Amino acid sequence: MSERPSEWEVVVIGGGIAGLAAAVYLGRSRRRTLLVDAGQSMAVWEPQIENYLGFPEGLSGQSLLELGREQVRRFGTVSIKDEIRELRKREAGGFAVGGQQDTYHAQRVLLATGLTHLLPAIPGAQACLGMSLFFCKDCDALRVQGRTIVVMGRHNDAARYALAMLTFSPSVSIATNGEAPMWDASWQQWLEEYGVRVRREPILAIEEAHGQVQALRFASGGLLAADALFALRGDVFHTGLAEGLGAAEDEEGQLIVDADMRTTVPGLYAAGCVTPANCQMMIAAGQGATAAQAINRDLFEDNLRRHTLPMFVRRVGERMSVSV
Repeated sequence: MSERPSEWEVVVIGGGIAGLAAAVYLGRSRRRTLLVDAGQSMAVWEPQIENYLGFPEGLSGQSLLELGREQVRRFGTVSIKDEIRELRKREAGGFAVGGQQDTYHAQRVLLATGLTHLLPAIPGAQACLGMSLFFCKDCDALRVQGRTIVVMGRHNDAARYALAMLTFSPSVSIATNGEAPMWDASWQQWLEEYGVRVRREPILAIEEAHGQVQALRFASGGLLAADALFALRGDVFHTGLAEGLGAAEDEEGQLIVDADMRTTVPGLYAAGCVTPANCQMMIAAGQGATAAQAINRDLFEDNLRRHTLPMFVRRVGERMSVSV
């Protein structure tokens, strides 16, 4: 697609795994689609992804994104770099998508803006990110099996993670970083039953070498040996654009969607980690595809109602074109 029309059928906000998958499906559906990528996908945090189907030897998150972008280009979706700052309804129908570089108009919008895991505010954490400090048990526990694992957190999810890690390592402990544990009594009983040690001292620093954690250094001067850390400080869901339109969220701050990835705002869809997707790349890709198919059906039905069904026309010098 060589020209950028003033009106898009679909604008996809977010160039991570969910957004790329949606852009592929919408391109193959021959919908005029704009993918707006701010370059903030958390996939780049992953140096080695081993649970994405079709890559038995694994690949980096950056490589997966690059392959996805190549596939999007193949099917005609236009991709641009921009940061979307405003999303509003238009009186004429559809949406105005306000970016730092330009404003884009769309009949439907898909939010694939994801989330950001909160990195522990501890010296040494950044250096270990993706190398020996992780956020996802399902993604990375197998990579560190048999090693000394420390879960950093103080709520029920920290206790759950620690107990689940015993499947992968006989040496698992929890560090609450100077805060009192907040998990339920039942979790405390299970931690005691399975001998999971809990360290409550404030953490002064993560001792590491070339991104490989070696120990937690406590303010008291003590050390806790570790080969891998799993941080559960929390997540920030990037839902601000949808909130401005009144989209409903669940108690964790994720956008509520139905089986077709529709939010509670008509014409606004969401996919990936901004929804209750368990923030898995495979799931995000599936949600992106689901949303794209639903959007295509929605537009098709709207075309029928308006008597504006796109018709295929072959023009001189063009392989494909659509007349409306």
